[in-house]
Amino acid sequence: MGIKKGDIYNQQLLETRIGRQLNPEGGEDISSLYMNDGYLFFVVDPTETSINVDTINFEMRITEGSQATIRDISIAGNDRTNEHVIRRELRTYPGNKFSREDLIRSQREIATLGFFDQEKIGIQPKPHPEDGTVDIDYTVVEKSSDQLSLSAGFGGGINFYGNVGILFNNFSIRNIFKPKFWDPLPVGDGQKFSINYSSNGAYYNSLNTSFTEPWLGGHRPNALTVNVIYSKYSAAAVGTDPNLSFLRMVGGGVAMSKRIKWPDDFFVLTYGLYYNNYRLVNYALVPNFTDGYSNNFYGKVVLSRNSIDRPTYPMGGSNISFTFQFTPPYSAFTGIDYTNESAANKYKWIEYHKYRFTGDWYQRLVGNFVLRFVTKYGFLGYYNSGIGFSPFERFQLGGDGLSGYSYFIGRDIISQRGYEVYGQDATIFNKYSLELRYPFSLAPTATIYGLIFTDAANAWGDFKDYNPFQLNRDAGVGVRIFLPMFGMLGLDYGVGFDRYNPAGGVTKFGDMAKFTFMLGFEPE
Repeated sequence: MGIKKGDIYNQQLLETRIGRQLNPEGGEDISSLYMNDGYLFFVVDPTETSINVDTINFEMRITEGSQATIRDISIAGNDRTNEHVIRRELRTYPGNKFSREDLIRSQREIATLGFFDQEKIGIQPKPHPEDGTVDIDYTVVEKSSDQLSLSAGFGGGINFYGNVGILFNNFSIRNIFKPKFWDPLPVGDGQKFSINYSSNGAYYNSLNTSFTEPWLGGHRPNALTVNVIYSKYSAAAVGTDPNLSFLRMVGGGVAMSKRIKWPDDFFVLTYGLYYNNYRLVNYALVPNFTDGYSNNFYGKVVLSRNSIDRPTYPMGGSNISFTFQFTPPYSAFTGIDYTNESAANKYKWIEYHKYRFTGDWYQRLVGNFVLRFVTKYGFLGYYNSGIGFSPFERFQLGGDGLSGYSYFIGRDIISQRGYEVYGQDATIFNKYSLELRYPFSLAPTATIYGLIFTDAANAWGDFKDYNPFQLNRDAGVGVRIFLPMFGMLGLDYGVGFDRYNPAGGVTKFGDMAKFTFMLGFEPE
């Protein structure tokens, strides 16, 4: 109840604690506790037994009823998505006890699919007191979940730049030869297929494609992801032979994801193997390594927990992940002292161990105001001091993470609003972000919200130089627009406070500010 003898009488609090009114702060109430344990027919009636001057005495008269068992579950409104894609995400099963908590979780899982209007997911229990059972009717409204990405720009040393990509979020590989399921490609089984191509002609080309089956075998939520990537960037002067200086990468990988139930069932464990082959021709990725081949064969393990309540405009929950990426320690088995070896020999088979942590929290404040806090860390280590840090898999900090810098290969690109790129070969970084968001529209045709943000971040070349309190700060405003066909469109205006430098002539407000554009996704 949360109400003690001697408290000031509060009718609204009483109604909230017994479950007659929605608790705006969330949390349990008496009705929820009963309904989470199957007591669908539970009733509590607070009755005034006496009033003495300024004191009211209440008696809680409870009718528990019997526990209800789920009988039938029906789903309606899924015109494009096969019913089994929805049904396998539900936490309510025929024969189980009724649970209000399971209904709420099922609603979240349906919204997380991204195929339906999250504001119009309907759940209607239909109780049958005569036999102690209940039917549950789910209704959904389909929305377009496929995304087309088109962009073009100038700058970054490569002049004109263009990108085209398409993401099919509800793909169906088994319906490829069934034309009636094409819209415009076969849909309905919840698989993901994407292909993205970027180019500025002969000086930069990149092709990336991937496929994900979220329920491999159809019986368990074990996801299989396969991807292939090719990319080539030329550093030769425009108008000259692009093969005079370039960095080329070709590779791919395969990964499995498995939902785990401990500590709770929001956790996902992902593990995979990947291989990338790099070729450098007169390209100074790091000092003393300008020509040769490098092989990057690595494993990656990701432990994540995602409890965000809705994908487009989260109002609660969190998304936390820890990533461990590693190669075999090849140098430990060769017996060679690599201190005086050439860069081509040191980096023929790259070796490293790498760690990433990301924490993303959302808290609803008042109404639809949402506070978001994000923290990110990254560290790259090495096995052999004679080899040192790998020239690949380092961190690049600053800039928008998109235009002009997306052609860099072998880097984790971490953006920072209000700053140009200021760390390209870092081995450790920190980043913190705080945002206050408010939605202008939550319609499925266009989700629009504004935000006020502040960031603090920095990157270092070596752990011995690391100072967690030496951070570059910024603040600003932005807007996000989610369109079903194009995904996210974003614009931020940030002011980098630590860009202020009287000695360098940076003293004006405009000199410290920067616009950041986003298309399709939000950079790290």
